[in-house]
Amino acid sequence: MDTKLLGEELKKLGFTFFSGVPCSFLKSLINYAINECDYVAAANEGDAVAIASGAYVGGKKSVVLMQNSGLTNAVSPLTSLNYPFHIPLLGFVSLRGEPGVSDEPQHELMGRITTQMLDMMDIEWQYLSKDLNDAKNQLIQANAQIARHRSFFFVVKKGTFDKEPLQKLQTPNHLNQIRQHVHADHPMPTRYDALSAINSMKDGNTVQIATTGKTGRELYEIEDAANNLYMVGSMGCISSFGLGLALSQPGKDIVVIDGDGSLLMRMGSLATNGYYHPPNMVHILLDNNAHESTGGQSTVSHNVDFIDIAASCGYAKSIYVHSLEELKASLQEWKVNRGLTFLYLKISKYSKHQLARPHMKPHEVKERLQRFIHNGSWKGKEAGDS
Repeated sequence: MDTKLLGEELKKLGFTFFSGVPCSFLKSLINYAINECDYVAAANEGDAVAIASGAYVGGKKSVVLMQNSGLTNAVSPLTSLNYPFHIPLLGFVSLRGEPGVSDEPQHELMGRITTQMLDMMDIEWQYLSKDLNDAKNQLIQANAQIARHRSFFFVVKKGTFDKEPLQKLQTPNHLNQIRQHVHADHPMPTRYDALSAINSMKDGNTVQIATTGKTGRELYEIEDAANNLYMVGSMGCISSFGLGLALSQPGKDIVVIDGDGSLLMRMGSLATNGYYHPPNMVHILLDNNAHESTGGQSTVSHNVDFIDIAASCGYAKSIYVHSLEELKASLQEWKVNRGLTFLYLKISKYSKHQLARPHMKPHEVKERLQRFIHNGSWKGKEAGDS
């Protein structure tokens, strides 16, 4: 079918934000998205889902594009982010390895189980028609599902789209401006104290999103506020979610609070963040060298120079902070001068005992955050009435 005409139908329905990983079956639709819409090239399919989810929470109807082999990579956020938070995405997944169609051997099994996987994840889906008029009707049905907060995926067979040439694009280079490593021994604060310091710096324009596990739960204990989002799954996806949110809400200050185990799981996200470079995002890594939420097993973070990695990926500033005072001073400086910033703080392994869990369901936390984004109130009754 005519790819551009299908793309125009998507735009009419409000789908203007795309993220994905290339596949030859989808290359024309991806080229259209790059040419005509907001497109974020993700390092992997799970990151693409998280990026698009952040953009949705920020007010953009979002589309993810992936090969069916990458659907396996996206299972974690689709089941533990999109499902519990009721974040609907429109998806296009290719059908490599379609039974009866010659393809590479690595696609054989995935071709047989693609639609079964979508069924098991409770995701509505259809085979995308190659007829444009039929496809338009399918898009209307999909849009109705999105309006009901349910994701909808199209399974795309070989030869569905006609050619859409990729326009020549400039490739921006974002270079690190400030890189500050450790320069002195210092006592390591607890995560609770670090989160308290971060929370004390927020104002009515701040959105705080905390990674899964004890980070989100401790932030909840410190102050349950309408500008907070506590990730409950999709480990490793917090900064990708933050990227989508920052790009869709350039007027908000997006504070991403990450952990070493989480960041190590999807470090390719650093390169994507650095490339798209939202100046309204600060990425804070609280490193205790442990999977502390699951029993304190060690990570390999002690062997990683996150400052150099973030700097080489294009973060404008990559800074080792030695104390809570330096952390707060760095956050204040970022609020004034902006620029994608990475702040790294070593923390102790200690955490509070008998931590509370949010009394709200994840989708209620998301809806409350959406109201904050559009209404701008993080204090008062709104912060704790749901």
